[in-house]
Amino acid sequence: MTRTTTKISPSPLSPPVEGGEIQRAVPLSLRWERVAINIFTIFLVLFLSACSSTKHIPNSTIDELFRDYYAPNAPGAALLVIHDGTVLHNKSYGFAHLEMHRLVTGTTNFRLASVTKQFTAMCILILNERGKLSLDDTLEKFFPEIAQSYRDIKLRYLLNHTSGLPDYENYVPDSQTVQVLDADALRLINYADTVYFPAGSKFSYSNTGYALLALIIEKASGVSFAEFLRQNVFLPLQMNNTVAREAHTVVSDRAYGYTRTDSGWTFADQSSTSAVLGDGGIYSSINDLARWDQSLYTERLLPRSVLETAMSATTPTDTSAYSYGYGWYIGSRHNMKTVFHTGSSRGFRNAIVRIPDERFTVVILTNRNEGNPVEIAYKLIDMYFGR
Repeated sequence: MTRTTTKISPSPLSPPVEGGEIQRAVPLSLRWERVAINIFTIFLVLFLSACSSTKHIPNSTIDELFRDYYAPNAPGAALLVIHDGTVLHNKSYGFAHLEMHRLVTGTTNFRLASVTKQFTAMCILILNERGKLSLDDTLEKFFPEIAQSYRDIKLRYLLNHTSGLPDYENYVPDSQTVQVLDADALRLINYADTVYFPAGSKFSYSNTGYALLALIIEKASGVSFAEFLRQNVFLPLQMNNTVAREAHTVVSDRAYGYTRTDSGWTFADQSSTSAVLGDGGIYSSINDLARWDQSLYTERLLPRSVLETAMSATTPTDTSAYSYGYGWYIGSRHNMKTVFHTGSSRGFRNAIVRIPDERFTVVILTNRNEGNPVEIAYKLIDMYFGR
């Protein structure tokens, strides 16, 4: 575990007195008054520091939550906990690649699955800020060939899962051997030419919408989705090992997915839809995601007002406990607003949970077809903030 303490910069020293000035005597009563003020100030600072200090959770307690992930010869997990810019825990468990006996580390890159959606939404919002598109643009603007049923659907409905678009996965044959791409998602739903409900009328989680958003990013920017992410998000934030994985992409320090069988762990890294980028195709590590998380407190990528809109509870979901923004779920824990997303695909289960008002974040990445990382994340939050 890496645990650091917040570094407080000392106040600058007072400037030296210029030569020639006469030093005036200070009355004794005034000197005692100043001493009293200084003592009070010191105690106030110490009291406030104690009130705001982060609770210490022992290594053994953290490890117990991840017991199954460091079992012998088992796929693993990576954990990041940040509070107010300080890394409280950066821990790794188990194997990234069982066959090669390569351990998980802080730089291991996992397939994020639907945690990708917050990045796709970020790209759309960046292009909106630059005037390259509008959230009220319709699909017909970018896809003149799109089926009649989809032409008037606005981009904002794709962002918040109220588009009513059918799930492209339902039209992928069971016999499919070649992986589906984002463009194939558009082709597949065009055959259907039907919607689940009128756009904007209700919430229904949609990978299709985010696959189309990736294609729209390409059309509006003139570069590939992967390249737009690289130029406008990953490089500015120095997320140097994070990529949207295309066929030719080399993922450094890559974690591979596994599933548990009666005979042990079996390699299970990709499905027929794992090459679709907009809904789940980014690979990243806890070290790079620390940079992503901290950037969301700044205006490095977007104005604060836009970020707040993306993380606002604007859309009720099919679960009363939380709402949806643009690429983020919004909920509550211990009367504190949480902003979170999970990601599940063949071989991977992930979660990021943020408490923006406390500047507290938990990220858990795993390379197995089981487990509930978001549940572990909330257990950690309970340890730190439980009353």
